[in-house]
Amino acid sequence: MKMVLRCALAAAGLGAILFVPAIAFSQQSTAPATSAVVLDRVVAVVNDEAITRHELDEAVKSVTAQLQRQNTPLPPPDVLEKQVLERLIFTRVQLQEAKETGLTVDDAAVEKAITRIAEGNNISVTQLQESLQKEGVDFAKFREQIRDEITMARLRERDVDDKIFISDNEVDNFLKARQGKDNAEEFNLSHILIRIPEQASPEQVQRAGERAEEALKQINNGTDFRQVAASFSDAPDATQGGALGWRESDQLPTMFSEAIASLQPGQVTEILRSPNGFHILRVNDRRGQNGPIIVQQTHARHILVKTNEIVSEEEAKDRLLKIKERLDQGADFAELARLQSEDVASAARGGDLGWLSPGDTVPEFEKAMESLKPGEISAPVRTQFGWHLIQVLERRDADMTKEQQRFRARMALRTQKADEAFQNWLRELRDKAYVEYHLNDK
Repeated sequence: MKMVLRCALAAAGLGAILFVPAIAFSQQSTAPATSAVVLDRVVAVVNDEAITRHELDEAVKSVTAQLQRQNTPLPPPDVLEKQVLERLIFTRVQLQEAKETGLTVDDAAVEKAITRIAEGNNISVTQLQESLQKEGVDFAKFREQIRDEITMARLRERDVDDKIFISDNEVDNFLKARQGKDNAEEFNLSHILIRIPEQASPEQVQRAGERAEEALKQINNGTDFRQVAASFSDAPDATQGGALGWRESDQLPTMFSEAIASLQPGQVTEILRSPNGFHILRVNDRRGQNGPIIVQQTHARHILVKTNEIVSEEEAKDRLLKIKERLDQGADFAELARLQSEDVASAARGGDLGWLSPGDTVPEFEKAMESLKPGEISAPVRTQFGWHLIQVLERRDADMTKEQQRFRARMALRTQKADEAFQNWLRELRDKAYVEYHLNDK
């Protein structure tokens, strides 16, 4: 049975993402050296690495299956093949950049990611492996594919996202510009990008514009947007039919948000021009964000015992169990927190963490805290920081509208900057790579 795998790469510090099998397996099979071996044909050379016919065929097979699962009409075979080859090239230049700059992903990170994929589908790793085998996916290649996905995500994080800074003044100006306007709407979007190389010649710009016009013509003539995206788009999401998912209007470039502001679900923009190239957007759905934002906050305190080379997991847990016994017998929580807790910041306050909103703590802590009634003390709880005893003091409903407005403003500005910076970075990376095409060689 075909399945869409949900990959939560939080263990690699990447957040939760929907994992769809990538279009390329980076590993090449090596046949025994005999006089009867038929050499695999090279379809492209990226710097000093070859992309083989076998790799391309496997990638096309993977993308075809993916598009079929999404009920996306397939582009013509030659068009799909060229699109997939471009995706392989973009993948290869990113992996080469990671290798050249010393960025690696260890086996432990890969295993954690695979475990989270399995957990996200409510199955074991063994069941995941069996399911992939039924779909004809080699598990060893799947592991390396996950390694590549993590590598590229960490590369973007290091070279792009970590360099994005949003000042308080930028947030203030953003909110001032929005005064008097309704809360930001959300749009479910699909996107086509016809990329323009850096320092493109007039002829290159003209050819890109003609491709964009042909793409829009096909859409207006009734061709499925997803099929056109898979055929024309140079964006990384092309082989997912150009799906961007839900985006707040504030998170979009001004050019995009203005173009879609009056569109209804199913409608498509005209061709938009940015420094990166030509764009076409489709509004799949839209929804408003109105009214105050009320969240339940919890006032809690804790006692933390950390693990290290000297203190084992069992020793830390046993120490907390003994503290719990004393608390159950009437000992003062604040006093024990000051004496025993290894969270220096809160220990001086008797373990008090103040008022916590959803998402303020790591999931394991929050889950345990939410299960407690005011006055209750948890059993020892394990998180990445060590072992905790948690006590809930009280709860309240709080109007977080202003705080959420600032948070959303900061995230919107960050998303705008990061998306633009990533596209520029990716274009520069691709443009500086030496690429030879041999797809049509006889």
